[in-house]
Amino acid sequence: MDQETMLKEILNALNLHSRKMDEKFEKVDARFEQVDARFEQMEARFNQVDARFDRIEERLDRVEKKMGGFRAEMSEMQETVDFISAKTVQHEKKLREFNRQ
Repeated sequence: MDQETMLKEILNALNLHSRKMDEKFEKVDARFEQVDARFEQMEARFNQVDARFDRIEERLDRVEKKMGGFRAEMSEMQETVDFISAKTVQHEKKLREFNRQ
């Protein structure tokens, strides 16, 4: 084979190899686009989950505030019950004293 033929064969082989590499790169690019699309979907789902957690957190905060209000009311009610109990005991003592006389 002369040099020109060998050179053409080498160039031909390089062109063929270049086409195959281009095809592989195109497949890799397509695959990366698919992966990127999946990541975008996952990001959208995570954003939805974050929004749900934010709503749950808000609701829990409201429940916590209500519970704080209930605790205050219960404390006041307990004080009232204690006061009434003390007054009841005082009145019972007076009634016993009246019964003794």
